[in-house]
Amino acid sequence: MSDLQDAPVLLLAEFDTPGECLHAAEALRDAGYKDFDTHTPFPIHGMDAAMGLGDSKLGWIVFPAGLMGAIGAFTMIHWMNNIDYPIIIGGKPAGIASLPSMIPVMFELTVLLSAFAAVFGMLGLNKLPRHHHPIFNSSRFASFSNDKFFVSVEATDPKWNVDKTKALLEGVHAKHVELVYDDEEGGDELEHSSHASKGHA
Repeated sequence: MSDLQDAPVLLLAEFDTPGECLHAAEALRDAGYKDFDTHTPFPIHGMDAAMGLGDSKLGWIVFPAGLMGAIGAFTMIHWMNNIDYPIIIGGKPAGIASLPSMIPVMFELTVLLSAFAAVFGMLGLNKLPRHHHPIFNSSRFASFSNDKFFVSVEATDPKWNVDKTKALLEGVHAKHVELVYDDEEGGDELEHSSHASKGHA
């Protein structure tokens, strides 16, 4: 067994129904776990609340970027038209009164910077791109996009403890529980899994 395999990176629990998966997420949330995720073939209503997820932080990234675009466009046009190279058209003096002509550029820069902030902010918050995640080392995980429901608990969670976390997942009737390592050797199915599979046979 390699050194990497001596330190599992997550516990993966498999469930048969969305209700069981939702209940498992609630149990982990109530127990104080933070670094866990659910993997389902379709969205499950109420899962965000079950996991204790708050509002997205993306708005705090997009709004300042959009505001910067609007202010930047106004400053640029004001400097060029009214200070650096003022052009008097029809006897009208240069100044803030020309604001209506600035609106199109201000709008475009606001949208442009907001779009960039939304895309790159999303990638940053989701820690992407990540070309491989250890969870894919589990052969059972392949069915998450078909008819199975999974909950994964990361080893980085402050409450991480293999035995206690395993017991909690067993207590919410996980069909299989396995340790997953950051290598290509897959996961080790825990003893409870074989007993559970016999019970479901």
